[in-house]
Formats: sequence, C-alpha cells, structure tokens
Amino acid sequence: MLAAALCLFAAAGCGTVGTATSAATSTSSTATAAPGASSSSAASGTIKVGVLQSLSGTMSISEVPLEQAELLAIDQLNAKGGVLGKQIQPVVADGASDPATFATKARQLIQQDHVVAVFGGWTSASRKAMLPVFQQTGNDLWYPVQWEGLEDSPNIVYTGAVPNQQIIPAVQYLIQQKHYKKFFLVGSDYVFPRTANEIIQAELAHYGATVSGVEYVPLGGTDFTSIIAKIQAAKPDAILNTLNGDSNVAFFKQLQDVGLTPAKLPVMSFSIAEQEIKGIGPSLVSGDYVAWNYYQSMNNPLNQAFVSAFQAKYGSTQVTDDPMEHGYIDVLLWAKAVEKAGSTDPAKVLAAVKGLSMNTPQGQVTIDPATHMLSQVARIGQILPTGQIKDVWDSGTTPLTPDPCMTSYSWFTGGGCPSS
Repeated sequence: MLAAALCLFAAAGCGTVGTATSAATSTSSTATAAPGASSSSAASGTIKVGVLQSLSGTMSISEVPLEQAELLAIDQLNAKGGVLGKQIQPVVADGASDPATFATKARQLIQQDHVVAVFGGWTSASRKAMLPVFQQTGNDLWYPVQWEGLEDSPNIVYTGAVPNQQIIPAVQYLIQQKHYKKFFLVGSDYVFPRTANEIIQAELAHYGATVSGVEYVPLGGTDFTSIIAKIQAAKPDAILNTLNGDSNVAFFKQLQDVGLTPAKLPVMSFSIAEQEIKGIGPSLVSGDYVAWNYYQSMNNPLNQAFVSAFQAKYGSTQVTDDPMEHGYIDVLLWAKAVEKAGSTDPAKVLAAVKGLSMNTPQGQVTIDPATHMLSQVARIGQILPTGQIKDVWDSGTTPLTPDPCMTSYSWFTGGGCPSS
C-alpha cells in the first residue's frame, strides 16, 4: 500500500497526486491518562500520529503552512490505503510559539493521545524543550526545519539542514563569489540565532572577513529602529539574518523605510522562504538572498506534483517552501520506515530509518545512519519580484552528509555534540 502511496515519487505516469481527506483529524486530548508510552495507538483500526506546530503566536506565519503540508502527506497516504493496512489519524496540537507549551503538548500527545510519532516544531527552543520528553518516553520526533547542530538525540529524526548544508556554504558564497568583506548580524534572541552566529563569526574570521555588529531582538520583536541606526553607521557589505517569525515583516519594512533596499544593502536570510516572502511582500526583498535545500521553483515532476497537490487542497495562490517540503517528506519517510519495520513501535521505526533513501521534490535524500539526519544538497537562491526564488548556487548532485557536530571544521572551536 505504501508503494502506491509513494507513487508521486516514482516516475511520470503515476497519475494525479491524491488529495483525499485523511482519517478524521482530532485535537489533542486534555483528559488525564495512565502513564506509559504510545504503543497502544496502533491496536485499534487507525494509527495515531501527532502534528505539533504553532497555530498561534509569532511563529504561526511559518508553522501553519508546515502543518498543512504534513496533513497533506497523511491525506495522500490514507488515499492509498494508509500504512500496515490502517488509516493514519492525525492528532493536531498547537505549540503556540512557546517552548514550554510544546513540551507539555508533546507529552499529552504521547501519554494521553497515544500517538506513535510526532511531526513538528520549528524553533530550536521548542525542539530543545521537547527533547527530554521524547527521550523519557522513547517516542520519536520528526523535526523538519534547518537548525544549528551541536546536538544528536537518538529519538529525533532531524531532516532540516545542519550548518554545513546551509549556513556555512552561504557565508562562503558571499565571501568568495560576491566578494563581500564586512557583515552585520541580526537575529532573534534564542538558541538557533545565537549558536548560528557563533558559527558564522568563526567562519568570517577564518576567511578574514569583518563583523561590524551583532544584534538580537526578542522572538516576535518588531522595533528595529536602534538596530537599523547601527547598521547605517557600520556600513556593512551585507546583512546575515537569523530572525524568525513575523519579526521579519517589520525588519524588512523598516529597512526599506530608510532606503536600505536590496540593491544598496543585500541581506542573506536563513529563516525566510516563500511563505515568509509572501507575508513580507516580495517588493521589499526582491534581490535579497536565502539559503535552503528546496525551492518551489525547482523544475522536476515530483516537485510539480507536490505543488499542484498542495494548491489543489489549500488554494491556487498558496506557495510551498523548504520547511513545508521537509515536513511533507517526513511523514512519507516515517511511513516507509514503518513498512520496513513492519511495526509502528517507535524503537523499531527509529532503527528502520537508518540509511533510508527516497526521491523527493528536492531530489534524492538519505537518512544518515550515524545521526538520524538527512543527506541533502545545499542551495543558495535570490528572491525574484514574483516572490519565487531563483537558484544561483548549489553544492552539486551528490547530497552533503550532515556534520551536526562540526567535526570537519578546525576553525570552529565550539564543535562536538554533548551526549543526549
């Protein structure tokens, strides 16, 4: 049944991607339940999985579309028979852009709703808050967003880019191909931007480039007056942006208000993609740069099928982006691992994911058996006036093996992953 469900990833001629409605979607239970792991989910006629994203708060601009992509994948699997002969029932919960809420909801999904896996999270703060829950319960989290590395949990399948698949090649591109030498760093004040900027500063020093300023705002912050004044005084060649959520809307508008257009001061962003560009307004960021592993504009049949299916379900003006594609393929990779394991038991699924490969909208990907992370191609794009992204550089046809612990970079002294 899974082979049929993955028809869209096989070859041309499979037919139209299905958009049937999934087994009834439910919201997370709040009732008290006996403690225990989630293995009882599959005992009934359906298999419960958790979908845990921020449906409210500052991160909802990014995470609502991600939830929709995950639900699309579940719909498509159910339209082809589900997994192990059973329909998949998504249990949806709202992380509310708050790490503590993510941890609470993850525990409820596992211990009260008895899900066998959870798909979700965006910020590294939310992931780190959930990590102990998954290690204590033995369940598995499928985390779809680019992140800072320096962590390796056996209970998390990390499919978003690690620094050697996004940040490091992007900085290298700006230095070696654009010949920029002076950079200003702006980010949201939490784990990912601070750790990413430690890596970025070490890389800039390695290449002899200059950091003219480093500034942070609280997650969801919208007042960039003082930061933009500092940018104007510093006169950098480019800005490296690790802002997340709707802070980006305010940041780019305020840059434009003082005349700092992409033509005058380019920005390389690590957490905005087609969805955020749509919210910001393409005219404010046209000409700026982003670094990801997937763009909606990728021209291949599998991506065209994915985009068409998403727009058929959610509206013809909707866009797809990198985290959405990763969330989508996370569900399909989990299903493939379940079929391989012959079980939904999290421990057996986590063992089955090692070395799992799949052809996807972004190309061929493989789950690295040593890390539970994805080998994938790094890409740098330039934002077009339409809001789409033009690929201007990629790392080649061979996917990059993830190096989350930064062991390949002697210039970064903070490398290594603590034991999880």
